Amino acid sequence: MKDLDKYRGCLVGGAAGDALGYPVEFLTEQAILARYGQEGITGYELKNGTAEISDDTQMTLFTATGLLLATTRRMTRGISGTYTDYIRLSYTDWYRTQSQRYPLPGNSHCSWLVNQPELFACRAPGTTCLSALSGSGQGSIEHPINQSKGCGGIMRVAPIGLYLDRDALPIDQIDRIGAEAAALTHGHSLGYIPAGLVHMVHLLAHCEGMTIPAAAADMRQAMARQFAGDPHLGEFLQLTDRAVALSRDESVTDRDAIRALGEGWVAEETLAISLYCALKYSQDFEKALIASVNHSGDSDSTGSVTGNIVGTYLGYGKIPRKFLDRLELKDVILSVADDLYNDCQMTEYGDYYDEVWAQKYIRSSFAMCKRS
Repeated sequence: MKDLDKYRGCLVGGAAGDALGYPVEFLTEQAILARYGQEGITGYELKNGTAEISDDTQMTLFTATGLLLATTRRMTRGISGTYTDYIRLSYTDWYRTQSQRYPLPGNSHCSWLVNQPELFACRAPGTTCLSALSGSGQGSIEHPINQSKGCGGIMRVAPIGLYLDRDALPIDQIDRIGAEAAALTHGHSLGYIPAGLVHMVHLLAHCEGMTIPAAAADMRQAMARQFAGDPHLGEFLQLTDRAVALSRDESVTDRDAIRALGEGWVAEETLAISLYCALKYSQDFEKALIASVNHSGDSDSTGSVTGNIVGTYLGYGKIPRKFLDRLELKDVILSVADDLYNDCQMTEYGDYYDEVWAQKYIRSSFAMCKRS
């Protein structure tokens, strides 16, 4: 069952957590409290009237266009590479937005997002992502490109869980695509096993009545099955179990719980912190986001992943207005969420034709006008 509200909630929720956490990403907990008060940062810090997103949301959007490029190619040409192939091509375009000036020369790109000048902003892009994509960007689980387990591999994969259909692909295969997308740039198994985020997002988006605790438990079982025998699987499972246990312990404060889980610079800690916050505040988007960013660590990534989970569960309509107003590129984010939901309707021999879709996912020429 598809629900547009959940698709929008996932992508906008992730962007909201990213934008809330981005100003404090490199601050210690003590510095955050000194600057914003004892509650920490609770609302956007605006720059020129805008709540800026970071590389987390940028790369999430490029993940989505990679998925849609693959399907559109298959639907309209009858043949395409794998989803991971097209995600990699999209990430290569993202790399160009970080290393070149707008506009890109010629027609050498595949993602229409490079036509948005705002995406050429460098917002603390991860060095592992940059170095991996400056070369081939063709890491895989079987042939790792490095031994990084940084969180840059998982903070971008939520669209895979939203988009791929269990009626067409077994959920274990969807999970594998999520892990392979992370492994393009992060080769340590703890850099891609936490892409189990894909599993949770998929269940929350497509299974009626699914709760965050049930999705987390199912994700744990799925990752244990998918990566049985991996020497680092036990570390991932132990940290996940700790996050679940801490979310149920009312005697532990959020800050103490997060300190016990880590700082979020590595992928397994990012997922654990996000899981804790999503479980503890599954019915309150604002509290979940605030808890997820006020710590000494990778605040924008833990905020982004928390926003993906809780945003999918609650839906776009339950995201407070304070996190929607002034959010950078909100129109682009909503447009991409809607594209994931609506999917390609054109076929190779069919009569239906969608000019805007063709501009986006065939000619890659589309540019969204900035609203005044």
